[in-house]
Amino acid sequence: MKSRNAVKINDLTFSYDEEPVLEKINLTIETGKFYGLLGPNGSGKTTLLRAIAGLLDVKTGAILVRDKDLKRFGTKDLAKEMAIVPQNTEVRFDFSVFDLVLMGRAPYLSRFAAEGPEDLRIAREMMELTDIWRLRDRSINTLSGGEKQRTVIARALTQQTGIILLDEPVSQLDIYHQIEIIKKLKVWNRERGITVVAALHDLNLAAAFCDYLILMNHGKIHSLGTPDEILKRETIKEIYGVEVEIIKTPERGKPYVVPKLSP
Repeated sequence: MKSRNAVKINDLTFSYDEEPVLEKINLTIETGKFYGLLGPNGSGKTTLLRAIAGLLDVKTGAILVRDKDLKRFGTKDLAKEMAIVPQNTEVRFDFSVFDLVLMGRAPYLSRFAAEGPEDLRIAREMMELTDIWRLRDRSINTLSGGEKQRTVIARALTQQTGIILLDEPVSQLDIYHQIEIIKKLKVWNRERGITVVAALHDLNLAAAFCDYLILMNHGKIHSLGTPDEILKRETIKEIYGVEVEIIKTPERGKPYVVPKLSP
């Protein structure tokens, strides 16, 4: 039986060189929900995602993944549970796009084993989903920033995990691909029950697709709730320092944030 909680964080504190970045984070991520992680630059979003993904040496607090302590997972076992799309999509080696995406199947292969037909099928499906199949033979280092971003997303989807973490996954994409990628993640979230946590800067994109929003500021969780509960004029002014109007769209009933342009 699936755990009700995909991730549970208790009293997480983390510092870089004695500079606190996360302070006493307590958070429960429910299985099968779509979370938007919001907050200004430097609020701790990337560090929180990296901590959840097991990429940081966390000494204070605990992170549970499906009720199991994160520190008890081996690398392969964790990669079968969770995939991460980092903010930095730079790749050091000159892989083809197809080979890079296919690396998402590595957790399921024994040492020195070659990928089988099912691995190849999954990789192709995810490349078609992210609109990069036509780029499959290109070197990753010849792609635009947006094409690289879609390639890294395809690799994460190829892992076929129940949890996917994304750090500003659409920041380099044009508006068409921004919406298409988030829409497809939402479809996967609904139809396959995957848990999504995505750091986003676009408040309206987050409001349109996320079940819950986690708002961070100064390394702490300021608030967690539905888009209606989080996206309020006073809260946005407090956290981002800007005056906005909140409009409800009649067709969707979601809050829409409009900056005030007049002085």
